[in-house]
Amino acid sequence: MHPLGLNFESMKDGELENKMQDLTRKYFMTHNPDLQMQISNLLDAYKAELQTRRSRSWQTEYQNRNKELDNLIKVN
Repeated sequence: MHPLGLNFESMKDGELENKMQDLTRKYFMTHNPDLQMQISNLLDAYKAELQTRRSRSWQTEYQNRNKELDNLIKVN
């Protein structure tokens, strides 16, 4: 976990995406390689959290899908 990272659970997906856009903009504004590395690490943490959320959401939707359609197609 990055020391400047926030509590991701309290942030909405849109807030995460906005934060990522802001950090990306700041990454390209600076020419300090140490600062770029820190921003990159924080961006990676945000991306990982967003990916985890999307994966959980997809898994939930997949488990709650309409399973009646599975019986309509029979492959011999």
